[in-house]
Amino acid sequence: MTAYVFPGQGSQFPGMGKDLYDADSNARIWFEHANDILGFNLTDIMFKGSEEDLKRTNVTQPAIFLHSVVKAKVLGDAFQPNMVAGHSLGEFSALVAAGAMEFADGLKLVAARANAMQKACELQPSTMAAILGLEDAKVEEVCSAIDGIVVPANYNCPGQLVISGSIEAVNAACEALKAAGAKRALLLQVGGAFHSPLMEPARVELQTAIAYTPIVDPRCPVYQNVDARPHTDPARIKANLIAQLTAPVRWTQTMQNILADGASKVVEVGPGNVLQGLFKKVNRELETAAA
Repeated sequence: MTAYVFPGQGSQFPGMGKDLYDADSNARIWFEHANDILGFNLTDIMFKGSEEDLKRTNVTQPAIFLHSVVKAKVLGDAFQPNMVAGHSLGEFSALVAAGAMEFADGLKLVAARANAMQKACELQPSTMAAILGLEDAKVEEVCSAIDGIVVPANYNCPGQLVISGSIEAVNAACEALKAAGAKRALLLQVGGAFHSPLMEPARVELQTAIAYTPIVDPRCPVYQNVDARPHTDPARIKANLIAQLTAPVRWTQTMQNILADGASKVVEVGPGNVLQGLFKKVNRELETAAA
């Protein structure tokens, strides 16, 4: 069985999608359609913008979504997933690629999500940090003992967990985690505390938009971030999407469940190859590929 997986924020790069746009007339139609929906020329920023331009949340999220979904669309009949999953933002790409959501609806939600997250970031200074070389349970234990808001946010793979929260609490947690044996505790260059309680204003703002977005049965199970389980019921998919903004991304558990459920090949659809590398950390022998 083949699992198709879709990357999240951080996979962007200058020039992303230009090869697809130049090589495929159908891809060009989707790219131009996205510009019309968004009301600004996203493709110009993707193709010609700098790294700094692409780091703006209102650009990054639609850009990665667009690149990923168009890649899936140009695969045509070769896109035959038995299961799909996406890391954070990538969950929206996965849902559209699996037919649970229309392209335009998915893009509008991603744009709304990016704007809501940006506003939430501006309400309180906050950050994230990558913790390397410590067991998840130990990271959870240390974070729970810190004053202020700091929580596990991204379970990326065994031995790599990202924490998220207020600047003071994250800094205190980094020191405590290094003292507890972490190999490294690296502050990340991000706009704020994604997948933490500090994203509650964004969750509230996006809740209505998600509730009114049509979602239908996907063509295959979608493994969602909040519980790492496969879902096909539209009501459950919506509830999990709403919860996703303030809940951790359980990617380690998602990978383990995908492999336990029979995936023998994992194909990454979108910019970069981060997810292939994470899967290799779970199973070195696994066949992985880029779409």
